[in-house]
Amino acid sequence: MRKEMFDHEIKILRDTFGRLLRRHAHTNLSKLILKTHPADLSVVFRYFMDEEQIQVFSIMEENEHTAEFLVELDDTLLANLLENESPERIAHVIQQASANDQSYILGTLEDEQAQSVIELLKAEEQEEIEELMGYPEDSAGAMMTTDVFTLYQDTSCQDALKSLQDQTEAEMVFYLYITDDDDRLVGVASLRALATTQSDTLLKDIMVKRVHSVRPETDQEDVAQIVAQYNYLAVPVLDADDHLIGIVTVDDVVDVIREEATEDFLQMAGAGKDREILLKSSWENARARLPWLFASWIGGIVAATIIGAFEHMLQSIIALAAFIPVIIGMGGNIGTQSSTIIVRGMATGRIEIGSEMKVLFKEIRVGLILGGLYGLMLGLFAKFRFIDVDPMLGVVVGLSIGCSMLMAVAVGTFIPMFLRKVDIDPAIATGPFVTTSIDILGVLFYFVIAGYFLSI
Repeated sequence: MRKEMFDHEIKILRDTFGRLLRRHAHTNLSKLILKTHPADLSVVFRYFMDEEQIQVFSIMEENEHTAEFLVELDDTLLANLLENESPERIAHVIQQASANDQSYILGTLEDEQAQSVIELLKAEEQEEIEELMGYPEDSAGAMMTTDVFTLYQDTSCQDALKSLQDQTEAEMVFYLYITDDDDRLVGVASLRALATTQSDTLLKDIMVKRVHSVRPETDQEDVAQIVAQYNYLAVPVLDADDHLIGIVTVDDVVDVIREEATEDFLQMAGAGKDREILLKSSWENARARLPWLFASWIGGIVAATIIGAFEHMLQSIIALAAFIPVIIGMGGNIGTQSSTIIVRGMATGRIEIGSEMKVLFKEIRVGLILGGLYGLMLGLFAKFRFIDVDPMLGVVVGLSIGCSMLMAVAVGTFIPMFLRKVDIDPAIATGPFVTTSIDILGVLFYFVIAGYFLSI
């Protein structure tokens, strides 16, 4: 119901913008832009033609609302929108944003254009942005916000509250980060604990000393796992000396979870890893998917070669050909299921290092159960459907689908685990690579079993 309401509101907004754009009602457009939440505006923006996007953005004022809108845009839309904008206007807009949002916006621009914008910013902003942009992409350092303050551990709760009231620029003040004499992070206290404690109590007496923190180079997916596991609103980022240099907030982590999930699903489907593939041109879309489909094409050639090598069997018992799609299809489906479960389990931390063999044997047992069940069902179908054929056809078909499904489960489970061991993203294991290997092995097993049991 809520989704239907949201879709209805977006449709009304889209129609309203379209009507005002056709009438060139710039004053009304400007008012509508200011009244529309940046997140909703970014959704509506996707429906505009290129020239409409440029027209709307030209009307937008150089304020915080526009900066928030740019951050909400998809990378490709943002890059296209700012491609022909002057460095002066971009600089005026992003001055209203936080350092990590400035870094994100500049990261979508060409190097030369980004550098031109940076040179127009204040010296302290330049240094901060260049530091953030120097961290690896998709790392905690690249997504952290540096607008954070610390309190000394011997500060009283009363003084801490007074200090907090002066921190208008601080990000995520639900947590208070507490340091020692050497300015190292030694604890964290919640705003609730601060507000409900006697005013003369020292922060070191109410702080939680065991703080989960990350380094700037920590992968964003690992940060997301920490937030998801412990339900934190923010995670501190520490340098080598345990000094607090920033925090990663939950709103950024939500974006990371969505992006990483999208990337994994695309890779598992064999559509590349570009999270914005729907915004690419047809040629860019085809080029991204070409190498993945090439793996399937190679697998199909190999499977066709195997079938051709056993052509004499098909000529003797033509009914064998009827079950090839079933053997391949069932094996591919259960293999993809296993791969998806394993990759997702790794991404969410459900499958930890050291528990691989336990998970592998569990999936093999699942393969035995399902393979046995569907093998029996297909074997009985083959026996009664092709009465005039060799009576062992049912045994061949039943054993083949059972072996194919068992093998598919083993392959679909093992490959992601193996890739993680050798530090390769497990998501690339699914899709074409798993299904291709399963197709080849499934066809091979089928004809080997047929050759053994049938008198051909």
